[in-house]
Amino acid sequence: MESCIFCKIIVGELPSYKLYEDKKTIAILDIFPIAKGHALVIPKVHSETLYEIAIEDAQAVGATVSRVTKAAKQVLKCDGVNVYQANEKIAMQEIPHVHFHIIPRFEDDEIVFMAQKGELKEEPEYTATLVSTLTNLK
Repeated sequence: MESCIFCKIIVGELPSYKLYEDKKTIAILDIFPIAKGHALVIPKVHSETLYEIAIEDAQAVGATVSRVTKAAKQVLKCDGVNVYQANEKIAMQEIPHVHFHIIPRFEDDEIVFMAQKGELKEEPEYTATLVSTLTNLK
């Protein structure tokens, strides 16, 4: 995608601080970090959301996410790690290219992602439909 900032980073048209790269993924530092070591893991093949990404690319991203979280824990000695991914504007996706935020967490860092609004009651019909759809999804 010509206008995609991540595609431009992947092909070297825009600068980045690269942490890791393989045939299918790249990991870079976020240019607007909310924590020390805040990184992004990005598939090299453009997919706007997880709805569109090829399974092989999603598997490669998962492996890189695992690698980066382990490195963050080891190197930064953080107390935990958030892995965050959003799909579509309503879910706060800012760049329309699948990417995962790896956010090292430290005791008392005061980062807040979501405020709890109470208990959600599960709907059995929805759950049954979801299970059926997942079983038949390719």
